[in-house]
Amino acid sequence: MASGVIMDQSGIMPSRSTDVDIACQQYNWHTFYQREGRTWSANINSCLEDVRASGFLELEPSFSKASDVEEMKEPFENNKLKMHSFYVGSTLHIEDQIEKNISDVVDIASVAQTLGTRIIVTNPAPISWTEKIDKTDAQIITQAKALNELGAQLRSKGMILAYHNHDAEMRNSAREFHHMMVGTDPENVKLCLDAHWIYRGSGNSQVALFDIVTNYVDRIVELHLRQSKDGIWTEAFGEGDIDYELLVTFLKLKNNRPYIVLEQCVERESPHTMDGVRAHQIGLAYCKEVFADLL
Repeated sequence: MASGVIMDQSGIMPSRSTDVDIACQQYNWHTFYQREGRTWSANINSCLEDVRASGFLELEPSFSKASDVEEMKEPFENNKLKMHSFYVGSTLHIEDQIEKNISDVVDIASVAQTLGTRIIVTNPAPISWTEKIDKTDAQIITQAKALNELGAQLRSKGMILAYHNHDAEMRNSAREFHHMMVGTDPENVKLCLDAHWIYRGSGNSQVALFDIVTNYVDRIVELHLRQSKDGIWTEAFGEGDIDYELLVTFLKLKNNRPYIVLEQCVERESPHTMDGVRAHQIGLAYCKEVFADLL
């Protein structure tokens, strides 16, 4: 069932080795810890023990500087965890910040590469995380050019840049999301398909989600998986609003077997019946069942 990240020139992963399995994202744990009055990373070894107790062998951490990766090396080794991808924020729509942002991400990636990391996931920052302020067309064009340059630099190092979005990029006919795809070279910029942010950002629409999958399937190199019921994030990944079995069927038909990362978070309205370890155990078991044909 395990898998390795082996790409053909189109970015599709037609074959796999035995050194990669389903991963979970760091942010999941932050949300579970937060509602229990705990702080993720307060004791990183203890946190990673929870990850292992839930059954995961891989974690996608979030980094903001190269020293963050260095600090994670020993805890990852102590808990026998692998890091095939990481998430990093970036600001690419402001001209005088682009060069530093690209340099910072490349520096982080260079250190992470020594740990076996291949995929770098980035979500270019919105103008505001709290207010609905949209980028101008000029800013979107600037961002796409910078994203492409970042992808080219990572590609030259044998690494893969995967564009990620939240709901903000889906506003205004998803103009920001789509331009990050059509305004970049497919060889330089791939897609981390965060199914639920696309679903939520388009008004809880599976039609919009599967239209995006259809249009950009050849660029999908990673999946971020989250589920909801009646629009509210569930505690554990399972059946719900999004038809993940249909997604698996579609990807299998296209011979695309992306890296799978569980990102089942909780929000204020989510049920509270279990802790993070138990929720991740249930979610991992469901992932292995539903995504078996892609593993």
